[in-house]
Amino acid sequence: MTNFDEWVLGNEPVIRLSVFFGLFTAIALWEWASPRRVLTRSKKDRWANNIGLLFTDILVARLLFPAAAVGMAVFANEHGWGVLNLLDWHPVLELVLAIVVLDFAIWLQHVMFHAIPVLWRLHRVHHADPDYDLTTGSRFHPIEIVLSMLIKFAVIAVLGPSVVAVVLFEVILNGAAMFNHGNVRLPVGIDRWLRWIIVTPDMHRVHHSVLDDETNSNFGFNLPWWDRLFGTYKAQPDAGHTGMTIGIDHFDQREQVTTLWGMLKLPFQGHAGDYTVNRRSWKKPGG
Repeated sequence: MTNFDEWVLGNEPVIRLSVFFGLFTAIALWEWASPRRVLTRSKKDRWANNIGLLFTDILVARLLFPAAAVGMAVFANEHGWGVLNLLDWHPVLELVLAIVVLDFAIWLQHVMFHAIPVLWRLHRVHHADPDYDLTTGSRFHPIEIVLSMLIKFAVIAVLGPSVVAVVLFEVILNGAAMFNHGNVRLPVGIDRWLRWIIVTPDMHRVHHSVLDDETNSNFGFNLPWWDRLFGTYKAQPDAGHTGMTIGIDHFDQREQVTTLWGMLKLPFQGHAGDYTVNRRSWKKPGG
């Protein structure tokens, strides 16, 4: 590792927490000043339970994987694992390539969690939120977090990215997830331009529609290109952003979708439903 890698490794928790709390505060203030939609449930209750689930996820992840993804990057580099450790390319090129490949892996993982019924059971905790705001971006079942971490470890082992690339990717991904789940208003012209570079709130909100063909579009969290390339891009919801319904059909009871205990139980209740990619009539997203 270089000296810079060692500095990033030593300061990784401070870097991640500083960016997280800074962006969380900024987007929360933006939501307050210029909300895109009127929320249907108590913000106080939803935030308390969604953030409670986030802390549960962090606790589980840290107990099972103390070193997290950056630890896997250190291990892979020390043992010469991964494609990038076999190449002698410019560090900046390797950094950019690593971030793009990791982002594509996350996109593919997201599609997989929509395509396989048992995985959709876990992922629907994220989609069952009856509203869409900053905290929706951190609302995932702990078992999904564990599986996601294992997938990320495998990708890092095969790719062999630097410590800096992994930390930067994690910071960007977490920040992008907060941004594109924000209940914030962007001017139409800026949104139309920005969504060629990063997934915007209006672009990702389509993915949280109760309509299955809209739910199974716009899978990206950070880079918007994969949905355009693979035909899963939909520009706008059919009912418009203020008229669309957020959530999942048949999961509208308060205890099921907004309490911490209800969210933890949700994957084990009912049947997988018709939202999974391979269990509905595909209508190609337009726009």
